[in-house]
Amino acid sequence: MTVNLEVADGVGTIRLDRPPMNALDIATQDRLRELAEEATRRDDVRAVVIWGGEKVFAAGADIKEMQVMDHAAMVVRSKALQDSFTAVARIPKPVVAAITGYALGGGCELALCADIRIAADNAKLGQPEILLGLIPGAGGTQRLARLVGPSKAKDLIFTGRQVKADEALTLGLVDRVVPAAEVYEQAYAWAARLAAGPALALRAAKESVDAGLETDIDTGLTIERNWFAGLFATEDRETGMRSFVEEGPGKAKFR
Repeated sequence: MTVNLEVADGVGTIRLDRPPMNALDIATQDRLRELAEEATRRDDVRAVVIWGGEKVFAAGADIKEMQVMDHAAMVVRSKALQDSFTAVARIPKPVVAAITGYALGGGCELALCADIRIAADNAKLGQPEILLGLIPGAGGTQRLARLVGPSKAKDLIFTGRQVKADEALTLGLVDRVVPAAEVYEQAYAWAARLAAGPALALRAAKESVDAGLETDIDTGLTIERNWFAGLFATEDRETGMRSFVEEGPGKAKFR
């Protein structure tokens, strides 16, 4: 398989495994969607790490596969391409991208689907589609602009240039830069910490932020209010508040 899901201690690792560069061909895209949907369904997956291995996250789409496709073929395929990435973005659990080496084109777009991005100090990110006479087609024009702002996104998309990890951090494209050997370890630690947290509250927080960003402030506040009130019906809320009163903050053990 070109993508695998491994689960341990509540953390599901979605591992790209298509050497040498983890090119995102059609089979890999479809498999990615399947595993994102599986991670969404499984109760034993409480947080997710997306990882391409020690050397490279994903260097983009399979250009040779795309080269033979005409307009009609891409009209059919482009929706499935976007759906694969959207399935990752809509995993209702904390998701972290562990970025090593290159995250270009579709690889960068995949990283944008995570909640946070931890990058190796030697990582390079970018949207080079313009150099092929194209634009990003797996969410790059939308998620990148929402993450770093329209002018910074346009600079990256218009030029197709690659940015090193330090600049990506400055732009807000990644959230943390660490030594390459520590990328997966730190991403896993972040996911493991949240895997032990209150699952429904984390889901509510993620949906409130993500859905709220797509609408006006009043609608966003309504989304937040409904989730906030709804959590008062959960065991986790009872556990968290009881622990706070009896033991102090930060000591609750959630099931």
